[in-house]
Amino acid sequence: MTLLLAAAGAARGAATGWIGLVAGAVLLALAAAIALARLRRALAERVRRSRRRRRAHPRHPVVLAHGLFGFDEIRVGARRHGYFRGVRERLEREGLVVHCPRVGKTASVAARAADFAAFVESLPARRVNVVGHSMGGLDARFAVARLGLGRKVASVTTIGTPHLGTPIADVGAALGERARLFAALGRLGVDVSAFRDLTTERMAAFNHAVPDVRGVHYASVVGAATRRRDVNPLLLPTYLWLLDRAGESDGVVPAASQRWGDLLRTVDADHWAQIGWSRHFDATAFYLELLRELGGRGL
Repeated sequence: MTLLLAAAGAARGAATGWIGLVAGAVLLALAAAIALARLRRALAERVRRSRRRRRAHPRHPVVLAHGLFGFDEIRVGARRHGYFRGVRERLEREGLVVHCPRVGKTASVAARAADFAAFVESLPARRVNVVGHSMGGLDARFAVARLGLGRKVASVTTIGTPHLGTPIADVGAALGERARLFAALGRLGVDVSAFRDLTTERMAAFNHAVPDVRGVHYASVVGAATRRRDVNPLLLPTYLWLLDRAGESDGVVPAASQRWGDLLRTVDADHWAQIGWSRHFDATAFYLELLRELGGRGL
């Protein structure tokens, strides 16, 4: 009897041991399955995020159009900087294709637009997205509406552009005419038509003669500096003058004059900060976000 009880106890112990082993193996298998499922979900989410980022890039190359007194590149000390300071380099690191044309610094909108259109037509891309700063936005609008560039431009996004003109041009043009400065510069072969074209009167006529083209997406970014200490010292006099006469501005163009098409956003940046020439505004990140937004719209 004692032997039977001992045998039964041993059997129960063995069974309990086997059950423990099986349960442990099942738990380990479940833990491994859960860990594997989590890993798969994490990898899938990473792939989805990567695809979203790729989709967020614009479908078409980007053309950055400079404004009045613009340039494609200048040397500052031992370094070279573009008009859109650091912007092209940042965008290209992110995989975007970027072009920066050069047009007449102070020429009329029509003359600058002709240069701009010829540059865009020479590109191998079927269509492009144009981002124009200041007068560059007007050049793009003119080229699209009057020079047949609409078939090659998917979107025109303007930043700090004086669509309704600027009082600074009104005063500058009046002084230039009275002092006969424009006539003297003209005799020297210097075209200063831009100063006349940016007046509020000329821009009213411009907007009537240069309608939006169907099939081209028009949008704008408004720049308005809110803190005087962040305004470039060279722009502070005009900023304060415009504040008294036209309200908020970026130091060159009133905020009320900058809106055209869809308003994408308003940025706290003066006219030069908008293109990277300030420590108070991250222009490179701004342009990247802006173009990702265009990409999200399928442009």
